[in-house]
Amino acid sequence: MAIVVTLDSSGTPTRQASSTLARLGQRSERAVLGTAFIVLLFVVWQLVTAFGIEPPILLPSPAGVANAFANLFSSSDIWFDFAASGEELFYGFALAAVVGIIAGLAIGWYPRLGYFFDPFINFLYAVPRVALGPLLIVWLGIGLNSKVALVFLIAVFPVLVNTSSGVRSLDQHLVRVARCFGAGDLKIFRTIALPGSVPFILGGLRLAIGQSLIGVFVAELLGAQHGIGAMIENAGQQFQTDIVFAGLLIFAAAGMVLTAIVRWLERRFDAWRI
Repeated sequence: MAIVVTLDSSGTPTRQASSTLARLGQRSERAVLGTAFIVLLFVVWQLVTAFGIEPPILLPSPAGVANAFANLFSSSDIWFDFAASGEELFYGFALAAVVGIIAGLAIGWYPRLGYFFDPFINFLYAVPRVALGPLLIVWLGIGLNSKVALVFLIAVFPVLVNTSSGVRSLDQHLVRVARCFGAGDLKIFRTIALPGSVPFILGGLRLAIGQSLIGVFVAELLGAQHGIGAMIENAGQQFQTDIVFAGLLIFAAAGMVLTAIVRWLERRFDAWRI
């Protein structure tokens, strides 16, 4: 990738070029420091296990976890687990994103609608949604539907709350100016409210990723034949802590990849901030 730096008449970088270089330097610094922390964490982990401070049944070594990874991927069962957890995550997160964005935009744009639904939203938000898992199994069965419903209930609120907050935090002076120029509600919503809410929406989606992974894990603990969460539960019951750590790292890697994608979208839409 080529970087073109524009110089002014005195031969110094312009403000725009300096800003670009500063952002690139900040990203590089973040990557270097983040990588350094991960390396340090693995070094400390290896030292703790190498000197026998913790027995392997409680804390397996990084080499033991890597060996567990190799054994997992040598069997075809892991792909059934990936498919089951991926399906639950995809449908649950997609449903939470669609419902949360639409409901958040409506509640934020129409204050009376927000007043009407706020008690119900606050009540459901205060209820530990994980505890609804057994009820969902009774209502929807032990199959995919109950697991998707649980992931949805856990993940929808960060998207809904962030989206509605984004609409409500719009600059009202800007809205009034648009109305003075004859803009109707639909045009104001399309040109001001929606672009101004995009950073909040993406922030809600980033929070919902972690909640969705928690929902997948809990849903599979309540009863599943396949899935990464079910694999972790079975390994824990047999004191196979290396497989437990391998499953946790799979969840962590999935969360990091999905969060990186949403962060990239946030940077792409950063110019939409109002």
